[in-house]
Amino acid sequence: MHMTLFTQADLIALPKRHDALVGLDSDGCVFPTMELKQKQCFHAEIIRHWQLEKLERPLRECAEFVNLYSRWRGQNRFPALLKTFELFADRADVRASGVKLPDTTTLKNFIASGLPLSNAALEKEVDRAGDAELVRLLLWSLAVNANVERHVKNLAPFRGVRECLEKIYAQADLIVVSQTPEEALVREWQASGLAKFPALIAGQELGTKAEHLQLAAGKKYTAGRVLMIGDAFGDLHAARAAGALFFPVNPGHEAASWQCLHAEAFDRFLGGAFAGKYEADLIAEFEALLPEIPPWQP
Repeated sequence: MHMTLFTQADLIALPKRHDALVGLDSDGCVFPTMELKQKQCFHAEIIRHWQLEKLERPLRECAEFVNLYSRWRGQNRFPALLKTFELFADRADVRASGVKLPDTTTLKNFIASGLPLSNAALEKEVDRAGDAELVRLLLWSLAVNANVERHVKNLAPFRGVRECLEKIYAQADLIVVSQTPEEALVREWQASGLAKFPALIAGQELGTKAEHLQLAAGKKYTAGRVLMIGDAFGDLHAARAAGALFFPVNPGHEAASWQCLHAEAFDRFLGGAFAGKYEADLIAEFEALLPEIPPWQP
């Protein structure tokens, strides 16, 4: 099992170099990894582990909507899997197929358990309970990680990211805030040459994104001096839960978002002119890109 490089204690003890803190998501925000990881790694393994080959098309439509094109984009893999199965089971074509649908009881119980939604916690539950569905869930998650390590390599960050990170690093404390396993995060940040910028890389092992921000910020930064940068509603919700401001990297318009951050938004944040109408207008544009209703529903 992978041993984490960082702990929650490291988040709490984050050195304060500047009077501002920036939390930054990784997949789909810094790196163009979302489509590749989801379509080739996550969704293919859902089909294989739950024997859904006869319903591959509707399964992929549900999984892509949840993980890429909706308000659920970017969340932890286990709640995302549950939402995918819920939308899948609600489809008329799926119900009419006669194919046995996945039993989500064990998945729901794991999500509601209060345990970290990570492979490490899932492994402990498998050892404790020995439940067959827990085993299937763990095997799926481990297979996803293996596929990501095998297929997702040497992806350059979005255009404008490096220049923004240089600017942020010079004027604010910076951490990576993600629900991706740490091992993959560290590998991707090191391979891209960007690992020198964040003081800490927090993956799913260290809790939720909101917890990452809350632990790192503590009482070290005054109101309006913490900013979350992300490409999903989960990032926005994490920012709000931690009392942080939010800058969206718009899916499909990532380079333009990074240009905006570099040219004006980060300076407005540092200068105290980000909160209010400016932030609200950015979020309204972001929300319009991620609907709640799937296109196949009336």
